[in-house]
Amino acid sequence: MEAHIVRAEGSPSPTLVLPAEAFPAQPGPLAAALEPVCAWLAHSRWRSLTKIALVGRSARPGHGIEYRFVQLLPGRSAGPRIELRGSCGHSILAALVAAAAWRLVPPLRPGSRVLVDVLNNGDQVLCQVEAARAGEWVLDAHFVHSPPLPADRLLLLGAPVSPLPHAGGQIRVSVVSAGNPYVFVHAADLGVHDMPALFTAGEPLFEAMSRIRRSVAALLGWPSEGAFPKIAAVLPDGTGGLAARAVSVPSWHPTIALTGAVCLAAAAGLAGTVPHDLLRRTGPGRVLLITTPGGSTSVSAVFDVRAEGGRALSRAGIRGKRVRYLSAVQLGAPARPEHVAALVGGHTAEEER
Repeated sequence: MEAHIVRAEGSPSPTLVLPAEAFPAQPGPLAAALEPVCAWLAHSRWRSLTKIALVGRSARPGHGIEYRFVQLLPGRSAGPRIELRGSCGHSILAALVAAAAWRLVPPLRPGSRVLVDVLNNGDQVLCQVEAARAGEWVLDAHFVHSPPLPADRLLLLGAPVSPLPHAGGQIRVSVVSAGNPYVFVHAADLGVHDMPALFTAGEPLFEAMSRIRRSVAALLGWPSEGAFPKIAAVLPDGTGGLAARAVSVPSWHPTIALTGAVCLAAAAGLAGTVPHDLLRRTGPGRVLLITTPGGSTSVSAVFDVRAEGGRALSRAGIRGKRVRYLSAVQLGAPARPEHVAALVGGHTAEEER
């Protein structure tokens, strides 16, 4: 089976992109069908890869491709453990590059726009090409909602902040779903008061955040060992933006997930949430600068004021994500170099060193 491996800048893992028509959609049969794929990965140079995207041409009007995200969870010795509940923005961009290699969409040139149908959660993501060169693209991703999503659908626990038992007392969290479900907590409530301390904190902070994440998963009725909801600790960065440290699977995220940045921007636009209250002290704006251990990124969220009152999210997005084509593979054997060149339009793929 032909597959592609693509990496979006800031992702903790490349994405293995597979043809959707070769796999069933239901979780049980899909996990079984992925067993040989995971066995191949385990014995390949891509053994640390944790993200799979299943891609096909979309039958939905106006959409270029349909995409299903598969998160590989730790502990695959008895067969793959997968999570289908959420999505991955970095993998959406990787999937688009692979879709162009398969000619499911036209070649990705500056100005190209493709609407992606995310089967995991019904999101629609408009991707636009800002720049293109041999084996590398700069892409924008905008999560569009039509009709706009009202605030009560974004707040998974029904309120901007919710108290949770923590360390013999309580801690306030905001649980917001935009792009992916996220738990946001003020880092100062976990004993971390500035960016250097946040970015260098080790196992104690990681374990505290993981416990909070599991508590929220239990409240939502989701498996505590799954990947969702995600969690990030946030602080004002001192310049009008936010500093964030996020947990991924199964360790710290090197930056913040693309969906995490989108969700943080959405949360910052909802009155009373932890991110909104932190930004209120430094002057919130439509464009939010997020600083992470791996660099900074700007993200925006646009809300409509509804006739009956309240706000609704119409769009949230991020610009300038660099995406690099790494390799075309035949599962079990590497693709021939000339085949790789043909797949990416005459450019030789650059593999991870």
